[in-house]
Amino acid sequence: MKVLIIEDEDLAVKKLQKTLASVDDSAEVVGVTDSINASVKWLQSNPTPDLILMDIELADGQSFEIFERTEVKSTVIFTTSYDEFALKAFKVNSVDYLLKPIQKEDLQSALDKFSKMKALYNNAGSMTVLNVENLVKELQQKLQPKEYRKRFLVKLGQKLISIETDDIAYFYSDGRLNFFKTKDNKRFVVDYTMDELEEMLDPEKYFRISRSFFVSIESIEKIDDYFGNRLILQLTPVVDKESLVSREKVTEFKKWMGK
Repeated sequence: MKVLIIEDEDLAVKKLQKTLASVDDSAEVVGVTDSINASVKWLQSNPTPDLILMDIELADGQSFEIFERTEVKSTVIFTTSYDEFALKAFKVNSVDYLLKPIQKEDLQSALDKFSKMKALYNNAGSMTVLNVENLVKELQQKLQPKEYRKRFLVKLGQKLISIETDDIAYFYSDGRLNFFKTKDNKRFVVDYTMDELEEMLDPEKYFRISRSFFVSIESIEKIDDYFGNRLILQLTPVVDKESLVSREKVTEFKKWMGK
């Protein structure tokens, strides 16, 4: 098995080579590159390796750019320092990833997966059916910070005004209309559904406690147990309906409050 290592840290390269040799004595490292430019040049001027161990963060940018600048026919295992939560979706893909520092058993598992794939597709050339391009796009989307709504445009009498999201204590529905209350106790109608608001609001700051209620962490004054394995919140400013954490949301809400 011929392997290309794309990694910009010398110590990481040496550790990876050592770990690779310990789990597969047939693995031959045919090249090591430390940047996007060097990797593109190597891939364009050398025979296609069976496998690429590719660090996501390189000195001159994210390695995803390699896929934009040249055709990558090899199977790729990404190596990264990003946490598993950000990348958990990619265990279901045919291309794997490894978290740094890379452990022997994790590399062994990834290589076993590669061997099974190779047997399935008979040879490395036919493994181009693996949809690396879509995986790279998905990785880029997940690793790029999402932009959340910074302000809302609402009606006040006959005029429109802009309210900063950070000034909003909570959002709720009365079954007909959706509202939010600002921290200084002003109420406005908001022209979005609760599901649309869920995509707009930063989950670090706002939590959907039920189908009809989002609360800001800063608005929560008190939390009490409530029948039916639910919680009831005391909010500020005072809200004109019960602010109940639904039973199915209680565990997730407690984790959110404890971050």
